[in-house]
Amino acid sequence: MTVVGIGADGWEGVPDASRAALLDAQVVIGGPRQLALLPPGCGAERVTWPSPLRPAVPGVLAAHAGRRIAVLASGDPMFYGIGRALTEVLGPGSVHVLPHPSSVSLACARLGWPLEDVEVVTLVGRPTARLAAALHHGRRLLVLSADATTPADVAALLRDRGFGPSRIRVLEQLGGAGERTAEAVTADDWPVPYPPGDPLNVVAVDCRRAPGALRVGAVPGLPDAAYEHDGQLTKRHVRAATLGVLAPAPGELLWDVGGGSGSVAVEWMRAHPSCRAVSVERDPGRAARITRNADRLGVPGLRVVTGTAPGVLAGLDRPDAVFIGGGLTEPGLLDACWQALPAGGRLVANTVTLESEALLADAHRRYGGELVRLAVTHAVPVGGFTGWRQAMPVTQWAAEKPSAPA
Repeated sequence: MTVVGIGADGWEGVPDASRAALLDAQVVIGGPRQLALLPPGCGAERVTWPSPLRPAVPGVLAAHAGRRIAVLASGDPMFYGIGRALTEVLGPGSVHVLPHPSSVSLACARLGWPLEDVEVVTLVGRPTARLAAALHHGRRLLVLSADATTPADVAALLRDRGFGPSRIRVLEQLGGAGERTAEAVTADDWPVPYPPGDPLNVVAVDCRRAPGALRVGAVPGLPDAAYEHDGQLTKRHVRAATLGVLAPAPGELLWDVGGGSGSVAVEWMRAHPSCRAVSVERDPGRAARITRNADRLGVPGLRVVTGTAPGVLAGLDRPDAVFIGGGLTEPGLLDACWQALPAGGRLVANTVTLESEALLADAHRRYGGELVRLAVTHAVPVGGFTGWRQAMPVTQWAAEKPSAPA
């Protein structure tokens, strides 16, 4: 199978090797927009991908087995394109990819932005809220748009998250005869209502944080004010220490048991775009609050499960790490979490009560690991002077599950 990239410039921009593959094919599969770019001389049967696309891939390929197949894709098929699905289904050795310059490469060329200095966020089939995790003062972003309404959605999110001074440019039909780059405008000055332009567009954002807006950094330990909470919040300094021990790595899954406000799960997912988390919270009001916090801080993919652990843990995907921030006295909870971990998995549990502390001491005796006490003291006014006020100390048990004995 050959996968051919095509741009907005259509057949004129397709190089000879890609043209030869399309002309030789008996079947060309693609989206309606890509297929419409083929000339009449390309006589292969044209098949449109159904929606939703991903589940349909095996069936569509099976229906044309034994025929010479070419798949037509937009730009670079291996950059947020159909190439990934095809290589996962067929194996990389069975797919020959002939890429076209991606919209990101073309946008950087037009803007004069070094590609390696730009962060790309796709909103194709994804919520706009995920853009919030990439907002940092001075950074340049390229947003892959879902449709003509995406630029206005981006501008609204920037204003809402304290990045109204950010400069936005919309680049449409890159590489095609109808290519157009709009004049830069700040999110604060974005026209409302915005007249939608071409649905094939990329949004360039030069991030600028508004004066006085809350600074949300790239490492664990975000300000407590970044979260909506009712007091059930792992506070900033303890949270930073907790995430340091949990040690999130790309692609890993966290169970956040006793989610409270969801701060540990949120910052786990902010560590890398591929990090995943499930936050378990028995109180429906707090569960809804976790969802709002995740959305606000750019990780709308955080899954929230409402219910009491350990019962609701059954059926969840196996975690790489578990954080227990509440509910330690539930019978069997700690052991159920430990048993769910694979070899090398990490469990971290925090508590401020003597009853739960006794359980952690017992777990330390049985499973090993490290038992520490974290104490944070804040300077506060004392009359006309300043003194120290100590927060409740937090007992933390952290352990890594060893490999099974040979």
